[in-house]
Amino acid sequence: MQQTKQQKEALIKSVTEKIKDSKALVFANYKGVNVKHVTIIRRELQKSGSSWQVLKKTLLNLALKNAGVEVNARELEGQVGVAFSRDEVTAAKVIADFQRIHKEVSFSIQGGSLGSKALSESQVKALAKLPSQDELRAKLVGTLQAPIASFVRVLGGNLRGLVQVLKAIETKKA
Repeated sequence: MQQTKQQKEALIKSVTEKIKDSKALVFANYKGVNVKHVTIIRRELQKSGSSWQVLKKTLLNLALKNAGVEVNARELEGQVGVAFSRDEVTAAKVIADFQRIHKEVSFSIQGGSLGSKALSESQVKALAKLPSQDELRAKLVGTLQAPIASFVRVLGGNLRGLVQVLKAIETKKA
């Protein structure tokens, strides 16, 4: 089915907005991947607030240029799908995990972008190894809580010691 010029312009505008709203993009070659596996990718990305879209390279290239991203989609190999990520690492993690779990599927990361800067395949894979914002927040809370919890235990120990001394004095007088 052929798209009209107006439909293509609307699609480019929509994708440009998605790119501007995303902190990171991951480009993947999904040639030969069946609908079942693409559905798995979409669901996993949606769980994390990210999304997946398949576009023609020329339309993707126009949207990237409009959004000010330094990636040339025509240089990407195969059929290109784009993962739009609300944070810096989520989409890269989901795509890398899918690739690791489903080795039988010919699905490969082609590159990505972080903000307006282009990323190579190896940089996207390195990004996938970083902890997510939620993991970092949890570590920060644990780090902040540890000294407070230790202080409470020390105070509790002093009170227990005082109670034991008073109990010993009471036992001695009785």
